[in-house]
Amino acid sequence: MSEAIRKVIVKKVKKRHDGGHHGGSWKVAYADFVTAMMAFFLLLWLLSMVSDDKRIAMAEYFKSFSLFKESGTNFLPGSAFVITDHIKKAELKPENIAAALKRAMKKKGGGEGESDQVLIDAIDGGVRIQIVDKEGSPMFQLGGAEPTEKAREILAGVAEVIRDQDAKIAIEGHTDAAPFRGDQITNWELSTNRASAARRMLETNGLDPSRVARVVGYADTDLLIKDQPKDAQNRRISIILLQPKDGPPLAEGLKKELRSSFQQQAQPGTSGPAAEAAPDRESTIRQSFQEKKAAMKKSRKRDAIGLWD
Repeated sequence: MSEAIRKVIVKKVKKRHDGGHHGGSWKVAYADFVTAMMAFFLLLWLLSMVSDDKRIAMAEYFKSFSLFKESGTNFLPGSAFVITDHIKKAELKPENIAAALKRAMKKKGGGEGESDQVLIDAIDGGVRIQIVDKEGSPMFQLGGAEPTEKAREILAGVAEVIRDQDAKIAIEGHTDAAPFRGDQITNWELSTNRASAARRMLETNGLDPSRVARVVGYADTDLLIKDQPKDAQNRRISIILLQPKDGPPLAEGLKKELRSSFQQQAQPGTSGPAAEAAPDRESTIRQSFQEKKAAMKKSRKRDAIGLWD
């Protein structure tokens, strides 16, 4: 009986797939990795397409960025978060403008011949770019306001550099001291017409016309080479990036002070030494205001003739 009844032993064997896959989780991880790498290389490509000035401004933004300070502002009505609103504007410096202009001219195929006819310096109120003549290489046709091919190339490079700035633009035309009298034109009209021609070229190359603050001609009243009035470099176009000034003008402050004085004097029921001294104070302020206005007029070093064509 015992021999007839045999025990049945069931043995379960688990198959191992050492050379196979472990399910589909690796696909998800690989997809995430590929997506991250694609985003990374896309970011590198985008950064390579951004100008140096914007890249520097963006770096300044992320240096001071705080998630806790900025959180919540992008969902409020009327206060959408825009990165350009928080970017620290690049400061106007001659070296920055010079480096950007050099890159722009190199990209356009310009050589050293163009570079030595562009002068960049800092002046009171902004950064000045001067495009000067030199012997054998004029910027305009003789006696006219038609830009030469070289002038067009330089102005196109200048426009590429300054069109993304926020600064207002002043354009000045200058001639040398050689007397010029055509049928109905003098150095005054010639310098102004050349400044207007430079304005048109800048606008053609992308400059926003609303940024042009003034276009003026100075004839030969502001020579670059003062001891050589007929030097070719005196014939030039100056493009000035105007640095914005913080705070109201001095005259506005004086006017507010005058209005405050008048209001105090006009208050009913005032008497005593303060009220008696009010006329004297008013007279003193008025005199100070007139003196500072006269000083501001004297500080104007030159008179200019301006003409929009």
